[in-house]
Amino acid sequence: MKQQPEQQAPPVQRLRVRYAKRGRLRFTSHRDFSRAFERAVFRARVPMAYSSGFNPHPRISYAGAAPTGSASEAEYLELALAEVVVPADVHAMLDEALPPGLDVLEVVESPGGSLADLLEASRWRLDLDADREATTAAVERFLAADEALVERMTKKGMREFDARGAVVSLEVLPADDSGRTSLDVVLRHGTPAVRPDDVLRGLEAVAGLAAGEAPLMTRLAQGPLVRSREVGDPLATRP
Repeated sequence: MKQQPEQQAPPVQRLRVRYAKRGRLRFTSHRDFSRAFERAVFRARVPMAYSSGFNPHPRISYAGAAPTGSASEAEYLELALAEVVVPADVHAMLDEALPPGLDVLEVVESPGGSLADLLEASRWRLDLDADREATTAAVERFLAADEALVERMTKKGMREFDARGAVVSLEVLPADDSGRTSLDVVLRHGTPAVRPDDVLRGLEAVAGLAAGEAPLMTRLAQGPLVRSREVGDPLATRP
């Protein structure tokens, strides 16, 4: 008779974690990050709850990961724990165990419900090597367009979709000392997910805008869409 795998006890606490991907660590893939985070959890001795089965693994739920190559100040995950802990203690332990550039910003106790369901939209800053006046004109044409069809390779092959429909707001930011032209864009999450580089391709398709080499894309916020244009804090939201 085949031996049944050991059944693990259910979690007694869940924590939600906000973390950042900065500098060169923005090129870390989601798979590489998940491995690094599991190692950090082990080194920090966080009392994780484990899945049942023949190959138990720590119960970590990732939500809304940013594309590889983009920086972020608003990445989220949820930990299921086998013991009740103080969130501030876990914050300190994890931040110490992770490499600089993968930085834990906030740890709070989960109120229940789905974290993924709270991540309805993202706010991005896009820093471009592009002429400011040409960018402003391109944004106006993009926002006036009914659609902006772009193509991207997905797991199911090359796919065409509308980049304009996901854009809640798009504007050119005031000039600063960086010398680059910067955009502020709020994207509604959907299927297929429209990414900030899709918006840049849409600007090129609709208005011929060239974003220049290696635009820097930084997610500033991710959460519920409130007051039609603002992205709320998912860790402050109660279901």
